[in-house]
Amino acid sequence: MKPTQKKVLTKVHVLFLVQNCLIGTGILQLPQSLSSMGYSQAFMPIFFAIIATLTLWPMVWLNSKFPNEDFFQINKILLGKVLGTFCNITFIVKFTILCASTISSYMLLIQSTALPEQTLTFPVICFLILLIYLVKGGIFTIARFCVIAFFIGLPMLFFTQWAIEKGEFSHIFPLFNFTLPELYDATRKGYLSFLGYELILFYYPYIIHQKSAYKYATIGIWISAILMLITTTVSVMYFSEWQLQNVEFSVLNIFKAGEYSFIERIDIICMTLWILFVYSTVALYLWTANEGFKKMIWSKSSIHLYLLAFGIFLLLILPISQHTKVKFYSFIDHAVYLMIIWPIFLLIIYFFRKKQVQQ
Repeated sequence: MKPTQKKVLTKVHVLFLVQNCLIGTGILQLPQSLSSMGYSQAFMPIFFAIIATLTLWPMVWLNSKFPNEDFFQINKILLGKVLGTFCNITFIVKFTILCASTISSYMLLIQSTALPEQTLTFPVICFLILLIYLVKGGIFTIARFCVIAFFIGLPMLFFTQWAIEKGEFSHIFPLFNFTLPELYDATRKGYLSFLGYELILFYYPYIIHQKSAYKYATIGIWISAILMLITTTVSVMYFSEWQLQNVEFSVLNIFKAGEYSFIERIDIICMTLWILFVYSTVALYLWTANEGFKKMIWSKSSIHLYLLAFGIFLLLILPISQHTKVKFYSFIDHAVYLMIIWPIFLLIIYFFRKKQVQQ
């Protein structure tokens, strides 16, 4: 490995890789995920951002011990070849299924709003072709795409003004009107929308200024937290508690509150623009799975990327009920919480094997 040939990510790239991966489709369902807290959910993104900031630190610290190795290689170094490879295969499968889960959520959104009478096979194929093209460009291309996606999508905040005008500010108070079981349920479901920052474990070796990685990744987390704070606050103001619990993709209904004489469906425009955030998230997860796959099979071939894309396609078109798919994807989504704990576990192993590893 030649580290000097790999480092291509600037501080700005790190910021937007973290920030855009957190947005994805999760923010669209965040008010419903937090609905167990009712109107008290408004400030939960701040709580999530604090957790993310704290849990990011051991990830970056672990990476700093192996500045030129990604997380797949760190697993092998600390756990041994056999156990490390098994863990890596598990992560690859998990990230591939996460890609399918995110695409499935977005395609369900398209079908329910724009294409209610059409099958999604062709849109899925088109989505995957563009996704492969983006991932083949490497982490630098994905990072630049994230920057572009953020600035193109940011004006959508303007369309929330009508929901704010029509909403009830009094819904926000009292702030702490919830029980501990409600807080736990909201955190368990809602924090899934805040995951994505853990992928820094895999692209850390590509960062030029690695000492600033934690700082700029944290900025990315808090930018996402502010955007999610706006989303939950406007949702609480605009919707009833029943709507928060039962309306899926409720954020798009906020855009429907917009009134323009020359635009009939503002939500369709926003849904179309949202594909940029979906691509940012899915591309980063697929790139990560691809990096792990090619280290185990053909490092100089693209066949592994096509195999992963084909696997995602099969998961999306399998003749399984939507209810079963949702339960399966939910199980895999919750398994991602392991990525928060795993670096801490590896750090403990590192301190026990420090001399051996350094040799």
